[in-house]
Amino acid sequence: MHFVGLAGMPRRIPDYSIQFADWNQIISLGGFAFGLSQLIFLAVLIKASKKQGEPVDNQVWDGAEGLEWTVASPAPYHTFSTPPKIQD
Repeated sequence: MHFVGLAGMPRRIPDYSIQFADWNQIISLGGFAFGLSQLIFLAVLIKASKKQGEPVDNQVWDGAEGLEWTVASPAPYHTFSTPPKIQD
C-alpha cells in the first residue's frame, strides 16, 4: 500500500483509477489472508489453552543429561533451594 500510494493512488475513495485496480485487488486479498491468519492463530490459542493428555516424565529424552533435566515438571517457582553443582 505504501508504494502504491507513492505512485499516486488516493486513499479513502470508493472508486480507484484503472491503473491501480490490479494492485488494489492484490492488497485486498492480502488483507483477507492476514485476517484469516488471525482466526487460525485464535483457534490454535484456544485449543492449546485446554488441558489435554497426561503430564510427561522429567526424563523425556533418552540419554539427556544436563541441569535442565533435573527439575520437576512443571518447574517449581524457586527451581533450586541451593545453587546446583555444575560439572565440566
